[in-house]
Amino acid sequence: MSAAGLQAADVVREPEAARSRRTRPWWFWAVVVFGAVVVISTVRVLTGANDIDSTGALRAAIGLAVPIGLAGLGGLWSERAGVVNIGLEGMMILGTWGGAFVGYHYGPWAGILGALLLGVVGGAIHALATVVFGVDHIVSGVAINLLGAGAGAYLAVRTFTGLPGGGPTQSPPLQQLPFIGIPGLEQPLEDLASKQWWLVSDLAGIVGALTTRVNVLVVVAVALLVLTWFVLWRTAFGLRLRACGESPQAAETLGVNVYRYKFTAVLVSGGMAGLAGGFLVLVASNLYREGQTGGRGYIGLAAMIFGNWRPGGLAGGAALFGYADAVQLRSGGDVIRAYLLPIGLLLVAWGVWQYLRRRAGKRMKGVPMVVMGVLALLWFLLSSSVPDEFTGMTPYVATLLVLAFASQRLRMPAADGAVYRKGEAS
Repeated sequence: MSAAGLQAADVVREPEAARSRRTRPWWFWAVVVFGAVVVISTVRVLTGANDIDSTGALRAAIGLAVPIGLAGLGGLWSERAGVVNIGLEGMMILGTWGGAFVGYHYGPWAGILGALLLGVVGGAIHALATVVFGVDHIVSGVAINLLGAGAGAYLAVRTFTGLPGGGPTQSPPLQQLPFIGIPGLEQPLEDLASKQWWLVSDLAGIVGALTTRVNVLVVVAVALLVLTWFVLWRTAFGLRLRACGESPQAAETLGVNVYRYKFTAVLVSGGMAGLAGGFLVLVASNLYREGQTGGRGYIGLAAMIFGNWRPGGLAGGAALFGYADAVQLRSGGDVIRAYLLPIGLLLVAWGVWQYLRRRAGKRMKGVPMVVMGVLALLWFLLSSSVPDEFTGMTPYVATLLVLAFASQRLRMPAADGAVYRKGEAS
C-alpha cells in the first residue's frame, strides 16, 4: 500500500469500543448461533409449532432474505463512500423490469445482466444528482423511488401488453435460474427433520435448507457479500473509499479522487439493488408484477443500519427480516405465538438485569422491559394464535424493534449524507 494509503487509515479509524466488538473470536458467534438453535428447538417442542424451523420455512426465508440483503449491500457501498441512498427501492423496481424484459427475450442469465444494468442506470442518476450537482441525498433518493415506480409501470405497459400471458401490470412467464444442491442429501435430511426430534431434527432442517435446492443466484449473493467485505476492508481501494465516507476533505489532501470513488460506489450500489430486483422476477417468482418489490428496498436499508454499516451485521439483519417475512407468509399466528414465549422471558430477564445493575436513581429504566415481557407472556398463555392482522405486520414490527434495540451501538460513517465540493480541504 502506498504512503498515502497508509496515512488514510487514520481517517477511517473507529472508536476502540467498536473495534473491540469486531475482535471477538469466531467461536463466539458459533456459540451464539448454536444457542439460538437450541432455544428455537426447545420452543418448537414446547409449543408444537413445527414449522418454526422446517426446511420449507428456512428455504422460504433464504429466498426472502437475499433480495433484502442485496439491497442492503447496495446501501452499504453507497453510504460507506458518504452518499445516503434511500433510492434503493426505485433501483430495485428498475431491476425487476430489466430482469423481466431481457430475461423474456434472451433467457434468465441475460435477465440478470439486464436487472443489474437497469439498477446501475438508477445509481448513475443518483450519483449525478448528489455527487456532481450537490443535490440533497434524501431528496434525490425520494426522486429516484418515484422515478423507478413510474418508469417501471410505463415500461411494463409498453413492453408486456399483448405478449402471451403478459399485460399492462405483469410480464409473461419467465424461465427461472437453475437450483443446485449436494446429491443424495435431500431425502435423508427430510426424513430426519420429519421425526421432530429435539435439536437433531432442527439441525437436519437447517442443513437441508443450506445444501439442497439452492438457487445459483443465492450462491452469487453470498459471494458478493464476501467480496464486498474483502474489497472494502482488505484493499487499498476499499480503504480510500471508506475514507471518502469518513472525511472526504482529509482524503482529498492525501491525493484521493473523492468524486471518482463516490461515483463508483453509487454505481455499484445501483447494480446491487438492480440485482435484488432481478432476483424477485427470476428466482422468487417467474414473472414481473407491478409493486413486486413491496418495500424491500427500505427494509434492506434498515438491515444495513442494523448491521452497523458492515457486511456481517447486514447479513444477520437480512436473515432476520427474511425469516420474519417467511414465517408470516407460511404459518402465520402459530409460529409467531410460539416466539412470544422466548421474547417475553428475554425481556423480563433483561429488564431485571438492568434494574439490578444500575444505580438507585436509574433503576426504573428496566421496568418497561419487565412490563413488556410480562405482557408478551400473558399473550402467549391466554391465546392459541396471533390475529392475522398482526401477523401481516410481523416483518415491519421486527424491523422497528430490532432497530430500536440496536440503536445504542450504531455508528454511521462520519460524513454520510454531507455534500462534498472539491477544493474544500485547501
